[in-house]
Amino acid sequence: MMVKEVAVSAPGKVILHGEHAVVHGKVALAVSLNLRTFLRIRPNKNGKVLINLPNIGTRLSWDVMQLQSLLSTLQVRMNDEPISPHPKEMEKLKEFAGFSKESVDTESLAVLAFLFLYLSICERDLPSVDIAVWSELPTGAGLGSSAAYSVCMAAALLTTSGQISCPLEDGIDMARWTVDELNLINKWAFQGEKVIHGNPSGVDNAVGTWGGALRYRAGKITTLNRVPTLKILLTNTKVPRSTKILVAGVKKKILKFPSIMNPVLDSVDAISSLCEHVLDSMVETLSLEHYPVLEELFDINQHHLNVLGVGHPSLDRLCEVTASHGLHSKLTGAGGGGCGITLLRPHTDSSVVEAAKQDLKSCGFECWETNIGGPGVLLHTSSSLKADVRQVFEGL
Repeated sequence: MMVKEVAVSAPGKVILHGEHAVVHGKVALAVSLNLRTFLRIRPNKNGKVLINLPNIGTRLSWDVMQLQSLLSTLQVRMNDEPISPHPKEMEKLKEFAGFSKESVDTESLAVLAFLFLYLSICERDLPSVDIAVWSELPTGAGLGSSAAYSVCMAAALLTTSGQISCPLEDGIDMARWTVDELNLINKWAFQGEKVIHGNPSGVDNAVGTWGGALRYRAGKITTLNRVPTLKILLTNTKVPRSTKILVAGVKKKILKFPSIMNPVLDSVDAISSLCEHVLDSMVETLSLEHYPVLEELFDINQHHLNVLGVGHPSLDRLCEVTASHGLHSKLTGAGGGGCGITLLRPHTDSSVVEAAKQDLKSCGFECWETNIGGPGVLLHTSSSLKADVRQVFEGL
């Protein structure tokens, strides 16, 4: 069992290209987003388990003995492989946590995912620990916040229970696990995502685990070995949308106009493939000549997504504002509002970026200057965390 405090972090994700087309068998490219979720875990001697989620105002604790009594209600592994949560098991966990059977709010889903992962991973020897999770990611914005949470939780609990190593050595502030250990983290994070989403694709937790970029097509996930880190503006229009309704709308349009819409899907597929090629080339020889291609692909794909019917006036406004500053944007995710990404060249003048951010904020949007393509789940010493993250944890 772990005897010292450690921290882990995992990135969010954005879809670079392939939204909606992926539902119809085309390629989608998902990339890590360097807005991260952070988890601190520390052992205690009071026989309790505490979980503190300050983003959503949740703080709960249980006696380890209470939690031990739940183990008999769960079947957690078969041949040492994680078993998906069963609806009846979820009902029992909801009842234990004091949530109604119909509860699907952020708090209940986050607590249920924690309980399931804690009991399933640590079944042989439930540890007495304090866990705090804080995220830079907004919830419900299609940026993989739940997957980053599940990846952090899986990594922390697997490390605590000794099922994977604690690769931090003296003098090292940050470390990654081996490929086999990352595979195990990803498997358990996927189970956490099932608790939260029911039937997830596995893309979000894979990006959170591995980082960089991955290719998704017809249920097959392939991690791209070489990806540059790209600077972006991420903008949340704060316009709510229903992914289910948007997906259904695209399907209806394809059935109504197959000879028109299928070529659009083929074109989106070609954009994803060309973008993958360009990203690979950028790692080989980084040149500013690559950026105009990436920018044009953003523009073309945004038009395609409007043709598919998943645009929104807020996203049109986002694109207009950034274009007025010479920047190129597209929606990311389901569309119909939600988020957009704007590509920034390496030497874009900071005054241009600041002016664009101010104009976007004046539209009522939320904006972050960040990057994509960075590392997946990481293990940190608590003292090496960013000052703002340390400040949050120290204040709990």
